[in-house]
This record gives sequence, C-alpha cells and structure tokens, in this order.
Amino acid sequence: MAAKRSGARSKRGINERLQPVQEPRSEPPLSRERIVATAVELLDAQGVDGLTMRRLADRLGSGVMSLYWHVDNKEDVFDLALDSVLEYRGPPQMVESRDWRGEVVHMLEDWRASMLRHPWSASLLPRRALGPNILSRLELLSNTLSRAGVADADMNVAIWSLWNYVMGATITRASFDLSDDDRAAAQQRLTRLSERYPTIERSRLLLDNDWGGTFRKGLGFLLDGLLQDEAER
Repeated sequence: MAAKRSGARSKRGINERLQPVQEPRSEPPLSRERIVATAVELLDAQGVDGLTMRRLADRLGSGVMSLYWHVDNKEDVFDLALDSVLEYRGPPQMVESRDWRGEVVHMLEDWRASMLRHPWSASLLPRRALGPNILSRLELLSNTLSRAGVADADMNVAIWSLWNYVMGATITRASFDLSDDDRAAAQQRLTRLSERYPTIERSRLLLDNDWGGTFRKGLGFLLDGLLQDEAER
C-alpha cells in the first residue's frame, strides 16, 4: 500500500510539473504618462465630475496613495490631462511657408477639433493654469500673426479675439445637440412667426448644421478684419 501511495504522489508531482505555469497578471508599471492617459479616458467617459483619485486608481489597478508618487493631487491631474489633449503637432508637412493664413486656420481648426474630441477640455481650459502645450500653441500663433504683420501693440487683442472665437464655437457645437427632427420643428415654429423674425426665417438659420464650414468661414471674416485693420494703420 505504501508503495502504491508513493507511486501516486510521484505521478501527481510529474503531472503538476508538466502543466503550464500560469504567470500572475500584472498591470504595466505606474508612471505619470500612464496616469495622464488613463485620466483622459476617464474624463472622456464620465466628464469632469466623474474623475476622482479613487476611480483613477481603480482603472490603473493601483492603490490611491501610489498615485501621489507621480502627481501632486487631483488638480494636478486635471492640468496634465488638459495640456496633453491640447498638444499641437502642426500640419502633416511642417515647412517654412509664407501662407500664414493657412497656418492659422490649421492651428485653430486643430484646436477646435481637439476640444470636440474631449468636450470636458473646453470647460476646464478657462479656469486652469496654462500648460506647456497650450502655451506653445499660443506662442506659435503669435509668431505667425507677427510674421503676417500684426503689430505687437495689437497682438493681445488678436490672440484673445481668436481665443474667444474658438472657445465660443466649440462650446456651442458641443452643447447644441439637436436632432434633425428637433431642428425641423424649431424652423417650422420660426416660419409661423416669420412676420416677427423675417430675416433669420429666410436664412433658414435653425436648419443650418454645417458646423465645420461655418467655423472656417467665420474665421475668415475675423482674419480679413484683422488684416484690413493693420493695412489701414
């Protein structure tokens, strides 16, 4: 009997050694870059109110206190996440160009598109410290306008005018989420009131959903005015 039990244990031991070893699953090492990328995912999914250090740690598979080796606090996470989504890499082929207008349009369309991909960023930007990516974007914009002839005395007005235009256009697009049926119903109501509002009824204002085209054309109006003002000085 003892010999049989010994043989059984020996056979079981051989079988266990032959079975593949299951390595424990582990998350990638914690880093600031990984924390920021995961924070952006959480903000995209749940918005500003949905980001807490506990939820962030859970997504990362770490303890909350481990995060503080890499970031100061939740406010620091907001700043880093915001700046990361506003990085500007430039046009596909960044070459020295005299087409300053094309550069400005590309820069501002990219800014708007970045905020629309991450709608929470438009609400955070006005109340956060400006990080290196947005400062670099503003520096490049200022430099491009300077090459176009905008005087230093007018630079702040030009920058804030363009800033306000991009922010306003982005927030309006992100929040104006009506269906085609809703827009049609609103336009029909406007048609019934056409004697009171004849101009906007005639232009079919409430049916216009060409957001990209409207942004580009409005930006053109703004740049035309900027150039004209400089030429008249």
